[in-house]
Amino acid sequence: MNALIEKYKGIHPGIVLERLLNKKAISQRPFALSIGEHPQTINAITKGRRKLNIALALKIEEKLSLEEGSLALLQTYFDIKEQKMTLPLIHVLNNCT
Repeated sequence: MNALIEKYKGIHPGIVLERLLNKKAISQRPFALSIGEHPQTINAITKGRRKLNIALALKIEEKLSLEEGSLALLQTYFDIKEQKMTLPLIHVLNNCT
């Protein structure tokens, strides 16, 4: 497993994307347009308000020369973490009836 995944496992991939863009001094709007996406989409992802789908993850990874699948895996680990956090609540709510 690559270092990016190990370092950021469980963190929304949008946060990682924002850090990468800042590190490379790339603005979100020109980046979004360069990969054929709406700037609002990239902004929503970097703010954690939107999930990163596989097709978009692949475009971002290619443009930023990241290992293929790394951002998609981060999204999966983030989804798993969120699901695990909701499981105890669902269990409690089911037992209240």
